[in-house]
Amino acid sequence: MILTWTGLRSQTGELLIKSNDKGLYIDHKVAPKENFYSIGRLFYVHPKHLAAFNSLDMTKGLNIAQVIKIPLSDTNFNQKTDKGLPVYYVTGNSESLYRVSTRNRNVLMEKLRQWNHLPDDNVAAGSKLVVGYLISNESAATAFANLNKLETGKNTNEQNANKEVANLEATVKQDPKKQEVKKDEEPVKNSRVIQVTQELKPSPGSISRQNSNQGYFRGFFQQQINQQPISKEQTVTSGIFKTASGWSDSKYYLLMDGIEPGTIIKITNPTNNRIIYAKLLGEMNGLKENQGLNIRMSNAAASALDISETDKFIVKLNY
Repeated sequence: MILTWTGLRSQTGELLIKSNDKGLYIDHKVAPKENFYSIGRLFYVHPKHLAAFNSLDMTKGLNIAQVIKIPLSDTNFNQKTDKGLPVYYVTGNSESLYRVSTRNRNVLMEKLRQWNHLPDDNVAAGSKLVVGYLISNESAATAFANLNKLETGKNTNEQNANKEVANLEATVKQDPKKQEVKKDEEPVKNSRVIQVTQELKPSPGSISRQNSNQGYFRGFFQQQINQQPISKEQTVTSGIFKTASGWSDSKYYLLMDGIEPGTIIKITNPTNNRIIYAKLLGEMNGLKENQGLNIRMSNAAASALDISETDKFIVKLNY
């Protein structure tokens, strides 16, 4: 079940941000027929993470009117633009705007002034200030629901990746006049990389480079950084998942926690400086088999980087 913004607003009223030792969250009252999976789709939170954040057992289900905490992360909480539902913070006594910023993931004070129409940094106790916007992505939620039907076990990552690749290849592109399936146009979430109206359409100069050995998504990466410059550089430990994708079309994929699905990531093999561009499918899901790994990339991606290890290896990420 996916609720519209109107339904969400009427159910929850004003969204008030709270925090505990696990991080920032908002409260949600469970409605009839809701479960971990439907709520996860609504708020773009993996059901396992939702259960863990609330210290609940997924096998026992939820009760109507039960209040659960919805964790806020980069995938469902936007603090860069005013897209989504406003999330409010209630100020305490003698609390400055700087203090509000630091308590809410260091959201830019300029944004706080803009969103709340503040002439200066002085705020009165008890003020309700917008500190970010809640994101809902219905198209991603549909694919997310399909992924949750897969069984966990030894090959979970491979199953998830293959299923997600199939979903991506079959995603219906929204068009003002009609809807049609376009296999080569990859969908992205509209809050992080490129607006839906642009639908990952590479610049003309990048088309000839898409199918180079650096991968299909190279041109898309350039358009992504035109929208939002590179802000992250990480050296990480990677593993591999097996998928049939990428061998003939150079479409490389990876799994990684804490980053929005659809993000294009530049991956460098530091031992030979080979570079590829891969699309993020989703999270690693905290499985035991992923311990010690920061990411998993498709076997085709590893091959393009000339990586022969099948267990663990080091790569550099830029996004």
